[in-house]
Amino acid sequence: MADTNRPDIIYTKVDEAPELASASFLPIIKAFAAPAGISIGTKDISLAGRILSAMSSYLSDDQKQADDLAELGKLVTEPDANVIKLPNISASQPQLNAAIKELQAQGYKIPSYPDAPATDEEKAIKAAYDAVKGSAVNPVLREGNSDRRAPNAVKEFAKKNPHSMGAWATTSKTRVATMGKDDFASNETSVTIAAASAGTAKIEFVAKDGSVTTLKDNLKLTEGDVLDATFMSVKALDAFLEKEIQAAKAEGVLFSVHLKATMMKVSDPIIFGHVVKAFLKDVFAKHEATFAELGVNPDLGIGDLEAKIATLAADKAAEIKADLKAALDNGPAMYMVNSDKGITNLHVSSDVIIDASMPALIRAGGKGWGPDGKEGDAVCVIPDSSYAGVYDAVIEHCKKNGALDPAKMGTVPNVGLMAQKAEEYGSHPQTFKAKADGTMRIVDAAGATLLSHEVEGGDIWRACLTKDAPIRDWVKLAVNRMRLSGMPGVFWLDANRAHDAELIKKVEAYLPEHDTSGLDYRILAPTEAAAYTTARIAKGEDTISITGNVLRDYLTDLYPILEVGTSAKMLSIVPLMNGGGLFETGAGGSAPKHVQQLMEENYLRWDSLGEFCALGASLEHLAQVKGNGKAQVLATALDKAIEKLLDNNKSPQRKVGQLDNRGSHFYIALYWAQELAAQDKDGELKAHFAPIAEALTAGEDKIVAELNAVQGKAADTGGYYHAPQDKVSAVMRPSATLNAIIG
Repeated sequence: MADTNRPDIIYTKVDEAPELASASFLPIIKAFAAPAGISIGTKDISLAGRILSAMSSYLSDDQKQADDLAELGKLVTEPDANVIKLPNISASQPQLNAAIKELQAQGYKIPSYPDAPATDEEKAIKAAYDAVKGSAVNPVLREGNSDRRAPNAVKEFAKKNPHSMGAWATTSKTRVATMGKDDFASNETSVTIAAASAGTAKIEFVAKDGSVTTLKDNLKLTEGDVLDATFMSVKALDAFLEKEIQAAKAEGVLFSVHLKATMMKVSDPIIFGHVVKAFLKDVFAKHEATFAELGVNPDLGIGDLEAKIATLAADKAAEIKADLKAALDNGPAMYMVNSDKGITNLHVSSDVIIDASMPALIRAGGKGWGPDGKEGDAVCVIPDSSYAGVYDAVIEHCKKNGALDPAKMGTVPNVGLMAQKAEEYGSHPQTFKAKADGTMRIVDAAGATLLSHEVEGGDIWRACLTKDAPIRDWVKLAVNRMRLSGMPGVFWLDANRAHDAELIKKVEAYLPEHDTSGLDYRILAPTEAAAYTTARIAKGEDTISITGNVLRDYLTDLYPILEVGTSAKMLSIVPLMNGGGLFETGAGGSAPKHVQQLMEENYLRWDSLGEFCALGASLEHLAQVKGNGKAQVLATALDKAIEKLLDNNKSPQRKVGQLDNRGSHFYIALYWAQELAAQDKDGELKAHFAPIAEALTAGEDKIVAELNAVQGKAADTGGYYHAPQDKVSAVMRPSATLNAIIG
């Protein structure tokens, strides 16, 4: 039963640039919603909030924090749910450690992360922290599939004002390198659960001596679910990496690795660690004993290695630093995160996230930044071949045809299968590093082996489950989007991949449940689908990508970054399976850099356009579900305000002295109030907003001057992961004139 005291719209508290922006924009939202009788509440799903909730037993009563994520997880299953979800940190281990350290410095007596837990308490602490890192939020909240697209106003603006694109040369040496065998894609097995296997299954490891270890005993299977298992051979991985490092050196290109070490919080950090060890092979061999004493973990990257080296005696530290520098100098030139500061691709696993890094490289003409501060071609190492071919297809298109033209490009909306931890992104609780040679297997309640693999010590094995109900809902959503948009659709499924073959059977079974007459759709393997779709957008033609969860994530960054310059401007609607609505905003991919710029220059260039669009969709949903006519008036006026914001180029710029995020918020408020004052659908709202519009219009020059006056100096927010709200508000709301009008 719905909670009548619950706010109409829940707005999430998150991290980094989106949370800083909220301090400016959320007061505006509340001021505009209140006259329509709409209440706005907040729930904290930030990394710091999740940590404090998980470590509640170590905190004083005044420091304890409710488990807002768990509460939201229940809410999204209710028919009246209306949640606006901003991008949160999916923490890598270094980010988790940094957040813990910051909280401890603020007086929260929480324990440090135990790398090698020895006691039961330490094991419990590690388990609690492990549940916080990586993709801890999205699988809980996503009780529906994804409908993500560029709003018409955004797309039209991008065509009229195309962003810069790097030139592609036919002689470009940039390429994608992938294993192609002995990886997750090639070793995958899959089965659709029959009635006899429904129930609670176990994941077991059978050692060579026949002893059995239960790794998970509560894997719940329902008839019709698709269950997968696979593994990556680390021997094959190491051989592949050795080959590609040598090839990059021989070809004279930058070496780069592109992973998802945040969402894939168990598998990809391990792969990242193998890359670090492969690149610094001689350093790890020479200093093996010292590194063991220091507790060096290559999964944490070169940044952590440098920090641990710094704790040694000066002469020993100098020796290892010299060896490290020699290894970096003698290997292929490294793709850099920040060449000015010497931060490489291998410093921190969360610094190079594939869905943001690969589109950026493609947009730049296949170029990445090298250690010399110059751009260069790169070998893009994507070890697992499941989706590497997608990026390869786009790169090959650009080599042959030149850069895509944003002024002429078509669009690629996405319908994504993501509900209820679908596919690989729900695999972390079932991902294990094999401790020895043996057999990994999944056994059903009756004792029958469903899937099994022979593994060697160190191999990375994982299982994932895709529920039947979300698959059926995904097919329905795809048909609806094709019908409403008039666009053709492509199911990105490979008949030669085990999991996809099972999904194809279901797609073919569920499509006849809908009226598909006149619809243009096909099923293509991801590499073919990428080539087909990219060729179409180059001609100005639109194509809906209908994909699984990981491809949803990758494509809703790849094509938007090429089309409109950023994925932060995407409209992401999640029709929840029980009737509610989840409205997500794009991540943009560079929130840490934006925060750094704010702290150094008090200038935030984060673009909240995706947030504006999500708010409009949330208000429309509220109007429909609760019959609130005023909500629809607000939504319609906001849509017009967004168009005016784009037409007048009032989005954040890039440099001090220009309009930043706070200035953009002022203009959306100005245009929104003007539209509400001009409309005749609701007299009460018209009367309420007329004087506000007048005051904002009259105060425009003064407000912009007040907002811009603070730029150019360092800003103190009081923290990175857990900043006091009063300090953040002081930084993000510097215009006394605007604050007095808005309240």
